[in-house]
Amino acid sequence: MENKELVKKAFEAMFNAYAPYSEYKVGAALLTKSGRIFTGCNIENAAYSPTVCAERTALFKAVSEGETAFVKIAVCGGKGGKPTDYFYPCGVCRQVMAEFCAADFEIITAKTPDDFQVCVLGDMLPFAFSPEKIK
Repeated sequence: MENKELVKKAFEAMFNAYAPYSEYKVGAALLTKSGRIFTGCNIENAAYSPTVCAERTALFKAVSEGETAFVKIAVCGGKGGKPTDYFYPCGVCRQVMAEFCAADFEIITAKTPDDFQVCVLGDMLPFAFSPEKIK
């Protein structure tokens, strides 16, 4: 799948975000090795700590359906659903990605469906605590 197609799916997911407190909407689209796409949006909560990010929503949906091998994820976000800059996953989301993904896992950050950049997890979280560290 082309990166641009995955970014478009992330933008579609962003519009489903439930963000009444921050008004910051985020969308993600995750491509699995089997070719399936799982989307996610952020879901806020009045108590704040139960809030879940778009990236984790997509990852957890995939895992809950038996998918644990991932290729890349596209992410976008912005106040009122209008991105003004590249969007980067938070530290918690990066750590969850490290549970399932190798250092070369691609993270596509997007301003628009046509303006995006590609990073890899190892650059964004160079000292990840991974399952290998426990062994």
